[in-house]
Amino acid sequence: MIATIQYNSKKLKVDLSKPLDISIPLKGDKSNVNAWYLDHPTIAPEILDDKTISVEKGASVNFNTINFNPHAHGTHTETVGHITEKSYPVNKHLKQFFFLAEVITVAPEKYIKDNMISKKQIQFALGNKKRDALVVRTMPNIKDKKSRQYSHTNWTYFKKEAIELLVKKGINHLLVDLPSIDREEDGGELNSHKAFWNFNGKIRTDATITELIYVPNKVKDGTYLLNLQIAPFENDATPSKPVLYRIID
Repeated sequence: MIATIQYNSKKLKVDLSKPLDISIPLKGDKSNVNAWYLDHPTIAPEILDDKTISVEKGASVNFNTINFNPHAHGTHTETVGHITEKSYPVNKHLKQFFFLAEVITVAPEKYIKDNMISKKQIQFALGNKKRDALVVRTMPNIKDKKSRQYSHTNWTYFKKEAIELLVKKGINHLLVDLPSIDREEDGGELNSHKAFWNFNGKIRTDATITELIYVPNKVKDGTYLLNLQIAPFENDATPSKPVLYRIID
């Protein structure tokens, strides 16, 4: 289905029949993607009065309880409330859900024992384009990102200067295929998170970071319409389902 959408001052033609889902599903076993030193999530039937509430076990319905952490167990979107004493729930501060987004692919640079994304790389990939959202796919891009166990791996991260450039360019929504935009062990400094939300100035309460996405190789670099879907949790982070739609010239 081809639809014409008025977006700010532009009219965009998009094919709504071909969504490109860049989220990672949550599963209740060890094959689920994982970070931050937690055990895997669980999805299991509730037990009431010694009865397992599952159709397989003779109940009339399935009644599963899910235990997980949004930061550690899959695609999630977070606000500045992730790093502040004051609460900034995603459900209250993300008020729009469609954005003009640019997808870029970056091969991280080696820096001593780290892999990082630099300001120079972001500038080269984004150029002078004006976008609300940026989707970053890191190389190598292999399917094991959907089940990778990230704890103690010193994953790729963004240099503070790269994030400062994104803020300068007006990027309000950053989506990455990493557990964090900061180094796994940085002594709690969180320089890139703080830079993105302008933590030491006028805080960008409407800006979001979405982590642990997976952008399939069939999704080419370029401009898309992004639908950033979230679960309505009153929390600093919530499971999310970002979906891209190709823009038809």
